[in-house]
Amino acid sequence: MSGETGPAPEPLRAAARELADIGVVIRDAAVHATAALTDGAALRALPSAPSAGCRAHGALLRAITNGRGLGYAPAGGRLGALAASLGTLAGAESLAVRVLATSLRLRIAAVAADHPELTGDPMLDRLIEAAAADRDLEAVRALRALLRDRGAVRVLSQLAPVFGEVLALRALLDENPLNDATAWLIATGTGFATADPITGMSNRAVAALDTGEGAARRIELAEAESARLATKGSLLGFLRNISAVGTTGRMLIQSVEGPDGVVRHVVQAPGMRAGRPDHDSPQDLLGAFSSAVLARSPYSRAVALAVADYGLPQGAELALIGHSAGGAAVMNLAQDAGFCARYTVTHAVAVGSPVDFKRPADPRTWVASVTNQHDIVPTLDGQGAGGCFDLHPDWYVVDYADPTHLFPLCHSVERYIANLADDLPEARDRIDGHLAPYRGAVVRTQAYQLFDRAPRPEGFPFLAVPTHTVPGPEGPVELPIRCQDGSALTAYFTADAGVAAALLKGTGLGPAVRVAGRAVVALHAAWNRRTSVGAYRELHLGVVVPGPWRSRPVLVWPDLPRGADRRRSGGFLTGSVVDTAALSALAPRLWGGEPYLAPLEFDLTARSVRVAVGAPGDRLLTLRGRLGPGLPVGDRDLVGYARAADTTLRSCVRTRGAARLHPVPRLRLAVEPRSADPLARRLRELGLDGARPLLCLSATTRQTLRDAAVPVPAP
Repeated sequence: MSGETGPAPEPLRAAARELADIGVVIRDAAVHATAALTDGAALRALPSAPSAGCRAHGALLRAITNGRGLGYAPAGGRLGALAASLGTLAGAESLAVRVLATSLRLRIAAVAADHPELTGDPMLDRLIEAAAADRDLEAVRALRALLRDRGAVRVLSQLAPVFGEVLALRALLDENPLNDATAWLIATGTGFATADPITGMSNRAVAALDTGEGAARRIELAEAESARLATKGSLLGFLRNISAVGTTGRMLIQSVEGPDGVVRHVVQAPGMRAGRPDHDSPQDLLGAFSSAVLARSPYSRAVALAVADYGLPQGAELALIGHSAGGAAVMNLAQDAGFCARYTVTHAVAVGSPVDFKRPADPRTWVASVTNQHDIVPTLDGQGAGGCFDLHPDWYVVDYADPTHLFPLCHSVERYIANLADDLPEARDRIDGHLAPYRGAVVRTQAYQLFDRAPRPEGFPFLAVPTHTVPGPEGPVELPIRCQDGSALTAYFTADAGVAAALLKGTGLGPAVRVAGRAVVALHAAWNRRTSVGAYRELHLGVVVPGPWRSRPVLVWPDLPRGADRRRSGGFLTGSVVDTAALSALAPRLWGGEPYLAPLEFDLTARSVRVAVGAPGDRLLTLRGRLGPGLPVGDRDLVGYARAADTTLRSCVRTRGAARLHPVPRLRLAVEPRSADPLARRLRELGLDGARPLLCLSATTRQTLRDAAVPVPAP
């Protein structure tokens, strides 16, 4: 275990640094020579002194193209860049490139002195040597052998200490001109790698895919998560908070009363969120990449919005602590001049983060960077354990190695916590010493969910409707009932036409719709998982009717697909079941019936369905079987009619979601023969015990709006 950067052989690092400087000088000389060759004024002056001018031009040309001089080294300007690219494609090398390659090899040797596993492993040694010698085929073979033998995770872990140097060597020595600039940046330590060192694809072009203005919403942590949060400020406490919040798209802000009685504030930002590379969280893979590459990203903007929402006064003192992508995001805030004008950023601590080329806007900000040399994430900016440049003389840099070489284990915040707690006491105490103003009791904690852009309200715009309040069994209830997530099945049967006609007698709703002389009856079941009145299941039996003021049922078919606002046809409700007392009490207002309150099971998949009413030992009915093939259709609104106190009521359920029409379902309805329940008796009277439906409409995911029933004039 090593502490701060330093124990690698300094002579090797010093030589590497000097060679890198020499390479820059040689390149600058080539740039000036190329500029002199292509300068328009110099070319126009040739006629006045043709002999001397031609000799000077010839000497410059030989200097930047002759292998005994600068090698093939044209650079600078459009013509110089074009000539350099053509030379790279042809495999020509310049003296500057050879000097930089030697510098990188010295850096690899310096790291190998601290990591004997790099040179003591023949397979790794073969890969590094092939890459450094520009033997592409041999390097590919060596890499394939390593991957077959150890897998990608272990190979990356073992190569992590020299990952940047190996990539820079490949970029310098290959025939791809697109990655040359990146190789120079890595080799000279002058900036973040602007492109992929292998392909030359622009990193900024990839990072630009991570779009969004950022957004943050206050949330409450689960009780178990809150119990894990530190109650006193310390480096390990803040990192353990990051571990408790997890890589879930969330972050934490705490206020701490320091030893001097002043309340200061700590922003704690976790690393990359698992899942798709690009989703609505700024902590996704693209967000992590853009936080590292760009000076501002949706992640840093979302954190800034969270800080603003937290309500800090102007000039409030802030410490920013982040792990992985969170470290890059908080460093982006530290280098944001506008943010630092509003708040006093006293400290920034990045753990396992690629932050080598980020600079705080306020020179008074104390910065600490903690990196495990086998963690590949901090090397993504091109600077790793082999770095020979003192990029941060005013930072506190902890660059260490522990026996846990396996990535991503060595990148986890839990592993960094264990290292700082058990293996790096000096580094931990040093950082805690600087964080002394924040080592006090936590007096306020607020968690935030972060987004790329402000999320629309769930169900918007469908569920964004005016509401009104009605009395409920346990207090006021808002109508319409808004279901954010539910599923439903409507099964259509043919039933005894005489019984259906008797049920409709006196309702004024016209004769039942018929198929082959039998009345059409619908059995509708739904599981409303998340609604504005809680979860509930329901089942309804209805005779399909053309609606009021219609006596020709044949005209119902064009009417059925219409929305509820334009539909007359519907189902005359003859029985209902619900499984919650709240819905049972609201039922007369919602659809005008008195439902049967009973346990109700509803299990719907894309292929099968099972509906059961009643307790396991006292079933009222079951509907089960396979749905068969389905045709995709939009979900259909529901219209119901009921009679209450000589009044016809019309109720509607508006729906949104995808549904499937099953023309040949293989379901069977079974009614308990001994049940005296009115619904069971009605099903038996209609001849539906043991019946199979004509067709079914299923929706595994849908949203609904259900308002109160309204009376309609008597026909």
